[in-house]
Amino acid sequence: MPKAKGKSRRHKYSYNLNRKRLYRSARRRAAPRIACSHIRHAWDPSKSVAQNLAEMGLSEDPNKALPIPKKRMGMEVETNGQQPGKKIVRKPYVVNEMEYEASLPEKKSNTLSRDLIDYVRYMIQNHGENYKEMARDEKNYYQDTPKQIKRKINVYKNFYPEEYKDFIASLKPEKMDVQ
Repeated sequence: MPKAKGKSRRHKYSYNLNRKRLYRSARRRAAPRIACSHIRHAWDPSKSVAQNLAEMGLSEDPNKALPIPKKRMGMEVETNGQQPGKKIVRKPYVVNEMEYEASLPEKKSNTLSRDLIDYVRYMIQNHGENYKEMARDEKNYYQDTPKQIKRKINVYKNFYPEEYKDFIASLKPEKMDVQ
């Protein structure tokens, strides 16, 4: 098998690359990027990561915080019951706020696009429950099959049950007037 082109070629030194700037930016990366706002506000940049986390009551190494008991030949090794050096938590509010935030129920952020809602309403309005007719409709731009259209309508029903009931109720009087 032949070698890939350019692999055996000698690498040239790039004179245009500013290596001083690269070195400076690497040194400045001392402060970690923190996603949690509670930790970010309680963070002290003059202290190390381990000191900051210890003050907040958090662990820097989860393996040390909750060690896995060692098993030897099916029997557990007993410990003396003494815990190594208890650390003083100076900022317990950080852990309390994080626990409170984690206990809140999750919001449903499921929404359908306006285009899909309009598409489903148009199909139901013009064709009712006839999915084969819907598949042949000119507004079926993506050439959905009858099963795909039925699935989209069911998704709409599940996401907006009240809105769907109101929509179906508004269609019934129109059909009565036509006959």
